[in-house]
Amino acid sequence: MKYKGFPEFSHYQADRIGVLVTNLGTPDEPTPKALRRYLKEFLWDPRVVEVPRPIWWAVLNLIILNIRPKRSAAAYKTVWTEGGSPLLIHTRNQATAIRERLQAEYGERVVVDFAMRYGNPSIESVLDKFQAQGVRKLVVLPLYPQYSASTSGSTFDAVAADFQKRRWIPDFRFVRSYAEYPAYIEAMAQRIERHWKEKGRADLLLLSYHGVPKRYLLSGDPYHCECHKTSRLLAERLGLSKEQYKTTFQSRFGREEWLKPYTDETLKAFPGEGIKSVQVFCPGFSSDCLETIEEIGEENREYFMEAGGERYEYISALNDEVAHIDALEQIIRREVGHWFTATQDDVQARGDRAVAMGAEK
Repeated sequence: MKYKGFPEFSHYQADRIGVLVTNLGTPDEPTPKALRRYLKEFLWDPRVVEVPRPIWWAVLNLIILNIRPKRSAAAYKTVWTEGGSPLLIHTRNQATAIRERLQAEYGERVVVDFAMRYGNPSIESVLDKFQAQGVRKLVVLPLYPQYSASTSGSTFDAVAADFQKRRWIPDFRFVRSYAEYPAYIEAMAQRIERHWKEKGRADLLLLSYHGVPKRYLLSGDPYHCECHKTSRLLAERLGLSKEQYKTTFQSRFGREEWLKPYTDETLKAFPGEGIKSVQVFCPGFSSDCLETIEEIGEENREYFMEAGGERYEYISALNDEVAHIDALEQIIRREVGHWFTATQDDVQARGDRAVAMGAEK
């Protein structure tokens, strides 16, 4: 195997600390062609769809990719902005805010950027940039608070696959999840309390998470448990009783059973149960995206109102709010704080020793 080297490597290059924040991904534009490319990469990941490859190849290429791109493109057009998809914009803003904070204290010693698991900017392209900038210590923070093999696990796979092609692997830390991290719970609580102060409370707070097939849970995936733990801690922080909030799962795909209760079916049933007003928050989404803006903000609103609901409010994701950036910064420092405070090598002396051994200057 031919490993990736350092085209512009210098023994006098200062070592840097890299912080890579990642999210799921987004198509490059809201068109069927771009969606087909994006969905092909996303849905072919065996972490996402655990079906034997020959069977899934036929279903994906002969059915799904001939039907879903056009439908998905139409949905993306409803949330698209001049700057691109909301997920791209918010993830970029989060990385920028973290960069500004860390570089204000440590200068150019720290490099911060973002990447998408599927689509652009790719993990590989950003790691190429990090390598060229002299990153020798790397922390990867997937912006999935609750771990699942199909999200955080897949991100680890992508980073590990990239490392297999590199001659020099950096010191490496990976944030598996932060489902119960106090600052994350506090950031969400503050967001909800601010909404309550502005709009008042509804009959019930619905906490909606992205779903996964039930068999993932039965196979040992901890996602379901971590979602419920987040809900419990958030409810305790807000002072809610068990009757005042509910945890549900959205965005199911295909015919098999997914984690229940389903968000859409729950909202359709609420009015008949006497729940006429509801506020929805999505603790598993670090950024607003198609699944929050369109699916929760619009589609599920219609389900609830058509069933007899009277008041429906979506409470937006944390995005780049100060309390959220506080939490993400704390998580990063918890993982690699000692890197920031460690004594740096004498780059000049190290380079001189290498040259004395015959290396090019």
